[in-house]
Amino acid sequence: MKRLMMAFCLTVLLAGCGSSVKLDDVPVEDKAATAVSQQPGGGIGSAVDKRAVASVDVGKAGQSGLIPAGPRIVYFDLDSFVIKPEFQSIIEAQARFIKGDKARKVVIEGHTDERGGREYNLALGQKRAEAVRSALGLLGVTDGQLEAVSFGKEKPAVPGSDEAAMAKNRRAEISYR
Repeated sequence: MKRLMMAFCLTVLLAGCGSSVKLDDVPVEDKAATAVSQQPGGGIGSAVDKRAVASVDVGKAGQSGLIPAGPRIVYFDLDSFVIKPEFQSIIEAQARFIKGDKARKVVIEGHTDERGGREYNLALGQKRAEAVRSALGLLGVTDGQLEAVSFGKEKPAVPGSDEAAMAKNRRAEISYR
C-alpha cells in the first residue's frame, strides 16, 4: 500500500511539473530585412512580394557624413525605461544609418524630468540610455559604436513643472559624434 501511494504521489508530482508551452515554436521577428521562403518549383525567395519591400541603399547613406533627417528622440513614461512601440521605427531608422558606416560613433543621452532625487534620476536616465543602446544592438549596431550616458534631470529640454513639460524631458536622445 505504501508503494502504491508513493507511486501515485510521484505521478501527480511529475504531472504538475509538466508545461504546455512549446519551446520549439518561439515567435521570432526577423529585423534583418531579408525574407527567405522555400516554394516548390520557385526556388528560395520566390514568394516575396517585391512591392512590399522598400529598398535601402546602405552604402550611399554610409558615405555621406550627414546626420539623418527625422526624429532622434525616444520618450518614456514616468519612472519607466521601457521603449514604447511607437518609437520602434525611430530606433530602426537610426540603426540602419549607424550600420551604414562602421566608423560612425553615437552617444545616447538619457534624461529624466525634475521629480525624484539626483541619484535616482541619474540611474533612471542611464537605464533609458541603455535601453535604446540595447535596442540598437539587437538591430545589428556594433557595441563599439555606441555609448550610453545619463544626464538625469540636469539638462531639461523644456522648462516648467507642468505634465506636458515633464513628458518632453523624459527622453533618450541619439546624438552623433
